[in-house]
Amino acid sequence: MNSEPEIQEEDAAEELYERRSFTVDRRQEPIRIDKWVQHRIENASRNKIQQAINAAFLTVNGKAVKSNYKVKPGDEINLLSLANPEYTEIKPEPLLLNTVYEDSEIMVINKPPGLVVHPGVGNYTGTLLNGIAYHLLQQNPSLDEDKLPRFGLVHRIDKNTSGLILLAKTAEGAAHLAKQFFNHTVQRKYAALVWGDMENDEGTIEAHIARHHRFRKKFDAYPEGETGKHAITHYRVIERFNYVTLIECMLETGRTHQIRVHMKYIGHTLFNDTEYGGNKILKGTIYSKYRQFVENCFTVCPRCALHAKTLGFTHPKTNMDMFFECPLPDDMTLLIEKWRNYIHFKQQ
Repeated sequence: MNSEPEIQEEDAAEELYERRSFTVDRRQEPIRIDKWVQHRIENASRNKIQQAINAAFLTVNGKAVKSNYKVKPGDEINLLSLANPEYTEIKPEPLLLNTVYEDSEIMVINKPPGLVVHPGVGNYTGTLLNGIAYHLLQQNPSLDEDKLPRFGLVHRIDKNTSGLILLAKTAEGAAHLAKQFFNHTVQRKYAALVWGDMENDEGTIEAHIARHHRFRKKFDAYPEGETGKHAITHYRVIERFNYVTLIECMLETGRTHQIRVHMKYIGHTLFNDTEYGGNKILKGTIYSKYRQFVENCFTVCPRCALHAKTLGFTHPKTNMDMFFECPLPDDMTLLIEKWRNYIHFKQQ
């Protein structure tokens, strides 16, 4: 019998989910799958395993099964589960949500910069998920707080990144959407202002991403070898301002800090990205007027200049193609306008 599963933390769900992979031993006798899996996951209740099976979070040989399915030798079993148990503790709190779309299955929200997405160490309250929990209770006052969906967030964006984020309101929807992220079929484009005048109008960055070997809160690019997780970012230049460039990035994978790390790797750190050194003047002149201008830009947009502007996926219930786009927030709009005016007057 396989005593220990191989655990793989997949990328595109932004490490909110992990995939546990099991292979049934060749000598395994027939046994219900819920019992078989329960014995292989510490502290897992049979009820939770059955819920995962019913929601298609668990598959056998790539297909959904019922709880009474009996495992067979050689079966390949995959189980999606939340990677961080802290997500199970969500206190409902009133929060103004900028909801772009909502139905019985999903919510698409335009997250403002500065808002933490999910509870965690140091941020147990005041997060987007706290507000969503309150919203769901307002929709259904009879809903028991203990039965609020804990599975709905299928991806995330950083605190200081603005833009579109997707949430499932049912377990079945969450499983469907999480698989789309794992299979890289979700379409996501970001707008970013980066330091420097990019050499090419478009390109692709391919480099593994892993935690920085010295600074554990940061990540780094590893172009050689197998360190980290494979990551691919496509980019296209939108507008040039000599010292900074406005670009559009399309994620083929979804590693943590992927755009920020990849852009730093090619020498075009995101503007005002404090963690990766973009909050210093990296390109431009030595004149004090220019230095003052950049400082004013940092004040106008006091965060990493990154916005999740489009999101495309297949609806988990109707199977219809869904596509959403949200405009740049005010701080990035003002920032870009300042650079546009600066270059215009400089060229006169």
